[in-house]
Amino acid sequence: MPLLRGNLHAHTTFSDGRRPIREVIARYRDLGYDFLAITDHDDRIHDDYWFDIPAGDERMLVLPGIEINYRPLSQHVGKVTGDRETLHVLNHPARYGISVAETLRRVRVITQAGLAIDAVEITDTGVYQPDYDVEEITLPKIATDDSHRDPHFGRAWVEVNAPRTLDGIIKAIKAGDFRVGFAAGARAAEARGFDLFDYGD
Repeated sequence: MPLLRGNLHAHTTFSDGRRPIREVIARYRDLGYDFLAITDHDDRIHDDYWFDIPAGDERMLVLPGIEINYRPLSQHVGKVTGDRETLHVLNHPARYGISVAETLRRVRVITQAGLAIDAVEITDTGVYQPDYDVEEITLPKIATDDSHRDPHFGRAWVEVNAPRTLDGIIKAIKAGDFRVGFAAGARAAEARGFDLFDYGD
């Protein structure tokens, strides 16, 4: 079974992304991705948001999602939905400059509040953050683009060993049955002085 490449964190003009949703989907399709999660911000979307996320096709699956602001901690949590399965991701701890211990505390607090965290991002807008790719964080660790602007597209991805279904992809992530990948230079961007936080207005 071939590995499926995808991004589990992308934004559109439904919130603070720079491109309309169909352009975002087309960009990832042109990059050869097999799946994409649309995860616009919960405090910026319109009432018909969920209905306006297009269904996928034979070339690329589209997973409806949202980025939740867990306000007690001002922590973003990605929620990606399948047909029956749901994935919750602790998003970009590096952006908050928090320690591994604080990352784990946030996972516990948010899980106890009813959002069971299934995975943790080890990237910020597609740039690898090795401080969070550590054994102390035992949850699956994923790489995403968190794409808002054109330079973010295709920086980082996951490749899952899964059936080509929404639920199959989510189950594989939860089980840790995937590998992460990076475009040339994404791992070294921090050393080059890359603008890690160039994610929108």
